[in-house]
Amino acid sequence: MITLNFSPDPKTPMTALFELMHDQPWFFITTTTLFGLLVGSFLNVVIHRLPKMMEAEWKRQIAESRCEEILPPPKYNLVVPRSACPNCGHQITAMENIPVISYLALGGKCAACKAPISARYPLVEALTGALSGLVAWQFGLGGMAIAALLFTFALIALTFIDFDTFLLPDDITLPLLWAGLIVNAGGAFTNLHSAVIGAATGYLALWSIYWLFKLATGKEGMGYGDFKLLAAIGAWFGWQMLPAVILLSSLVGSIIGIGLIVIARHGRNVPIPFGPYLALGGIAALFWGPQLTRFYLPGY
Repeated sequence: MITLNFSPDPKTPMTALFELMHDQPWFFITTTTLFGLLVGSFLNVVIHRLPKMMEAEWKRQIAESRCEEILPPPKYNLVVPRSACPNCGHQITAMENIPVISYLALGGKCAACKAPISARYPLVEALTGALSGLVAWQFGLGGMAIAALLFTFALIALTFIDFDTFLLPDDITLPLLWAGLIVNAGGAFTNLHSAVIGAATGYLALWSIYWLFKLATGKEGMGYGDFKLLAAIGAWFGWQMLPAVILLSSLVGSIIGIGLIVIARHGRNVPIPFGPYLALGGIAALFWGPQLTRFYLPGY
């Protein structure tokens, strides 16, 4: 008589890793935080290079419209060329590119020429890591955490690009909007009906304010990128969250704007980017959306 003994296949390393993250939430939070630090390093590249890539594309389109001869530009994207010191051209090695740690080890200076490195690089990395850890803690292992991480990464990139250039690139805002609708097709953060209305209402709300302000003053009070960003936030969390996002972003923006005028003698006619404050409202909606909504929609 032949007896067949079947033993379960050994777990793959990936399966074991997922089980560990599922069974030990602290491990998932720690792993996600470390992953966020790495993503923060990449976001620094996006924040610096994407506006330059957009500018190069605009110049190319203008040259084409004028039938001017276009010389092939040097290859420049989010991957090529390698990151280098803007002062001496020293290429950043892998050991010099460890998030936060390398900055501290180098004393905030280039390894070659000792020129100071902006503290914003480790700030973006630390912020991305911290928010990633919060996402892991809030949502746990699963699809919602992945979606929330993508939303968070996009808002961080948009925030600092807007600070630098007063631009909110379509390359980020429009995919973010469509991603919100796709995520909510399965009812992740809200139902699809609320998401669609939220996207339309978010865009039209700021579009209406823009035109009312322009008709009253003859000036432009904000850019079209702000409309698209609020539409994206509406697509992610539904129309119910829009009042809280608009109120919070306007309140924080007003406080900071008044502070700049009073303390830093920031001229009243000097523009202030609104995208970072909308992003702050989006982060608040991500983590505390239901609590905020209950203030003005008690039965929701």
